Amino acid sequence: MKFSKFFTAVAMCCAVGSFATTSFAADEAAPKRLTGGGSNIMYIITPSHSNPFFKTEAEVAAATAKELGYEVKTVSHDDSPVKQSELFETAISDRAAAIICDNAGADATVAAVQRAYDNNIPTFLIDREINEQGIAIAQIVANNYQGAKEAAEVFVEVMEEEGEYAELFGIDSDTNAQTRSTAFHEVIDQYPDMKLVAVQTANWDQNLAYQKTETILQSFPNLKGIISGNDNMAVGAAAAAKAAGKTLHIIAVDGSNDARDEILAGNMTATAMQPAALIAEMAVRQADQYLKTGSTGKPEKQLIDCELITVDNAKKLNNFALSE
Repeated sequence: MKFSKFFTAVAMCCAVGSFATTSFAADEAAPKRLTGGGSNIMYIITPSHSNPFFKTEAEVAAATAKELGYEVKTVSHDDSPVKQSELFETAISDRAAAIICDNAGADATVAAVQRAYDNNIPTFLIDREINEQGIAIAQIVANNYQGAKEAAEVFVEVMEEEGEYAELFGIDSDTNAQTRSTAFHEVIDQYPDMKLVAVQTANWDQNLAYQKTETILQSFPNLKGIISGNDNMAVGAAAAAKAAGKTLHIIAVDGSNDARDEILAGNMTATAMQPAALIAEMAVRQADQYLKTGSTGKPEKQLIDCELITVDNAKKLNNFALSE
């Protein structure tokens, strides 16, 4: 009888202990509401504004934040994770209300966003995702997979399902580079007479893409086309082809005014427009709503479809947006 009472008491203690642990874990897992650092400053952190895509998203985010009554600080990390971390620390020191960031690497950015989170500052990521969920309030990105696939379908058509082509790849640490490349090949690799003869990493850079394309054309004089991870590289490739006296079928993803002009001039075939302006505005408005109510009303990860741009609608494209 004594043993029976003893084991009953132990069982009850274990049950209570187990219940308490489960309750504590549930509390830890509950989302933490971030109320901002205490100032009215909204930080906008992007890659270099020498790329018109990043310039557009920074300008639109800044204009929207000012419209909503925030003081704005716009800075660039130049795709350097170290510089990005320093900028996050500056934002934390300035007691930023929120951070809007087009980040410098899916893995390298996690620690910086975590630092902001730990200091009560919400981060809203645009254009590029990170390899972590639950520390950024929102990750709003273009549907790169859908956009690249649509561009690749046009590429196959103009290539007449055959011929040599090359690929210009973006920055290895950027998840968008791999997503776009994968989507391109899911379409193109279905056609055995289309031959990939070269892959070069050009880091989203127009000048580097020009140099890489020059080398490719020297090695493969029968090249018919190029698939490019972004418009900057595509424009560089088009210039190199023109300098060599060649016309290539070139596709990309972004939707810049430069790409529009090359498409209208016949030097590029298509691009998939990322709605940079829309995404930047969405991020700022969601940040404002979150700071005021504790919720964006949206899931953390949000995909916005791209718009295919060809000669048929290129005239309507301006600053990563299509007019009616």
